[in-house]
Amino acid sequence: MKKTLIIALSIVLLSLPVFAGGSKEEATQETVKVEEKIMTHDELVAAAKEEGKVVVYATTSRIANAAEAFEAKYGIKTETSNLKDFELIEKISKEATSGVLGADFVIAQDGGRVMGELINLGYLYSYVPESLKNVIPAQYQDPLVFSVINKLFIFNNEDSTEEPFDNIWALTTEEWRGKFQFKNPFQESVNANFLTMVTKPEIADQIAVAYKDYFGKDIDLTTENAGYEWIKALYENDLIVTTSDTKTAESVGVKGQHKSENAGLFVFSKLRYVESKNLALQPILNAQPFNGFYYPLYALMVSEAKHPAAAKLFIEFLLTEEGFSPWSSNMGTYSSNPNVQIQEGDYPVSYWENILVAEDPVWCFENRAQVEEFLNEYLY
Repeated sequence: MKKTLIIALSIVLLSLPVFAGGSKEEATQETVKVEEKIMTHDELVAAAKEEGKVVVYATTSRIANAAEAFEAKYGIKTETSNLKDFELIEKISKEATSGVLGADFVIAQDGGRVMGELINLGYLYSYVPESLKNVIPAQYQDPLVFSVINKLFIFNNEDSTEEPFDNIWALTTEEWRGKFQFKNPFQESVNANFLTMVTKPEIADQIAVAYKDYFGKDIDLTTENAGYEWIKALYENDLIVTTSDTKTAESVGVKGQHKSENAGLFVFSKLRYVESKNLALQPILNAQPFNGFYYPLYALMVSEAKHPAAAKLFIEFLLTEEGFSPWSSNMGTYSSNPNVQIQEGDYPVSYWENILVAEDPVWCFENRAQVEEFLNEYLY
């Protein structure tokens, strides 16, 4: 049975902040109608094969492996491009405004910009496969989350497996001066989004409570809230700003340092270096009020896709155990489909949701410029 579903994105007048300059511009979101036929899986396969091709832009290099598996399974030619997050956003925006038919769907990160500059303007939309509508949690369906990645406080455990701190304010003390590492937030959007999230009132309130728990007194604010105070204190405590999570993991985890205070905030998946690079790394799981953050990669249809059926079939494939296999070989990357198995010794997304800061794309889009302006005092 076929039904026609009209997805209409209503006209909304938005005042959108621009990250780079911190200025504001007005953008009108025009109505975009995407006509979709709700198909059975077999009907979708037939339509996709008739199109014969699918083009995807992704911020993950492993899309190439998934594309090979998809092409082998369905005989549909795949064309993939691995782009940096800002490159993908700019490319989709330029193609949409110039009428170029490029990607059919994207796998993108940086929720704030994806939401504000692509989804809100009608360039991208969410397609949830019929077979997965009752499987993928509702909070991951709009916009459709392909996977979740986490970044944790991780320390060198060569001399001791006891977690070196249980409160994030410890990182601002003299004992930790110059001993904590974090990738430059101006070089990775999700890191900037994390710092933006800690300024969100409800999270900043938790940070204020943690301050009182640690120091035994109420926080004395010199900035807008406790989130800004924590950021300020980190940088003023000689935060080591790195250029990559790989370098951070190697610097923290190399053996022979014998430091009781030695940690960083980087992707949990780098724990694979314990075996492959003989590093000493262990996550911190009991800090207050959080132990790091997690962020989504979105799988989103391009509104003017030339090969929409093939794109939808590829999205459905990526959300299966088979399609997700290029990402499931390590800890720290999780399918939004809870039925996809995780690595032995890892925890499900539901566990991380309780101890990590989540990325709120709306808050990040509306507030990141202000946080970046604040950070400029310390980085430039």
